[in-house]
Amino acid sequence: MHRVVCAFAVMFGVACGGATVPRSPSLGQTTAKRAKPASGNGADQPAKRIAPKSKTSTPSKPVATEPTAPAPRPPVKAASLTIAAVGDIMLGSTFPAGRRLPPDDGKHMIEAVKKTLSAADITFGNLEGPMLTGGTSAKCKRMRRRKGKRKTCYAFRVPPRYARYLADAGFDMLSLANNHAMDFGKQGRESTKAVLDKYGIGHAGAPGSVAERTVDGIKVGMIAFATAWHSYDLRKIDRAVAVVKAAAQRYDILMVSFHGGAEGRRFQHVPRGTEYYLRENRGDLRKFSHAVIDAGADIVLGSGPHVVRGMEVYRGRLIAYSLGNFATYSFIMSGPYGISCILEAKLANDGRLLSGVIHPTRQHPVRGTTPDPKRRIIGVLRRLSKADFGDHAIVIADDGTFRAPRHAP
Repeated sequence: MHRVVCAFAVMFGVACGGATVPRSPSLGQTTAKRAKPASGNGADQPAKRIAPKSKTSTPSKPVATEPTAPAPRPPVKAASLTIAAVGDIMLGSTFPAGRRLPPDDGKHMIEAVKKTLSAADITFGNLEGPMLTGGTSAKCKRMRRRKGKRKTCYAFRVPPRYARYLADAGFDMLSLANNHAMDFGKQGRESTKAVLDKYGIGHAGAPGSVAERTVDGIKVGMIAFATAWHSYDLRKIDRAVAVVKAAAQRYDILMVSFHGGAEGRRFQHVPRGTEYYLRENRGDLRKFSHAVIDAGADIVLGSGPHVVRGMEVYRGRLIAYSLGNFATYSFIMSGPYGISCILEAKLANDGRLLSGVIHPTRQHPVRGTTPDPKRRIIGVLRRLSKADFGDHAIVIADDGTFRAPRHAP
């Protein structure tokens, strides 16, 4: 079952194969996705070769032949599709020892927003932390050895069984490109990939990996970037452009995910130029996002700051600079860290933004992620988008629906 909402190499290998799923109803509906039809190989059947006429003077009898198979019709593409995107997902951690897991073993962490998530054609999020049992975190050992550094080590180890909650909620694609992807080294990353494969969830994170889905004839790909050695590096913009250009030739719609930018409530605005946090280069996110769209990306979805940032439209394509924390149990869930959204974007089959809906969410320590009755993130997003992007900002109505500005470049 596949789905989608308010959350890519000159040569690369495909990490996850595409699967055909039907389109969802019109924008904003929350009916469940339909079961995907069985896929075929689509190969043409060759016509039988006609025997040549005899070269002798004796007239030859006509040779009976079977009719030539008609040329296959190209698949009909739907006019549009919807993408549902959320920010950081960390449903619970068994590390360090004694860390609590959510009530009911996480069963209800995202249950309240399941209908909104599963109604989309493609549902995306940033998986913040590996899924495995056991293992050792070398990350924390290294931090304890560094003099003058803070001793707190944020490393996550998500129970693999929690992947079923993501699958049940309709997630189709997850980014594994972030600063927690290697909390438990290669063992953690390989375990995560195997778990997601088991549940049919596409993923991209390591260089060369692309998540794929086909929705009503529209082929969708997703490439993920971060500021880390184990992923495509968003700070190396020339390389990013080459990766995106190559991938854009293969997909009707190309999604780009990134994990970057400074962290915390003081960094909700998107600055011009390079961002630094804890003396680390966290990328020039405006330059990166514009460059990958120029190279062929159709939507850019950011995470990393743990707070929601503004959204703009560039060349008809949507950029969400940070979707904040979607479901991060026991980890920065209060204040601006605890309110976010499910971003629902309706794209034409050529990637242009048609319209969208901001579905406000909030995190509760017991009930998990739920719709926010106060709808606070709508005002926050409107203010941030206008302040940072002016005439390029998305236009958000009070009911959460949004559109591109009238004269968007």
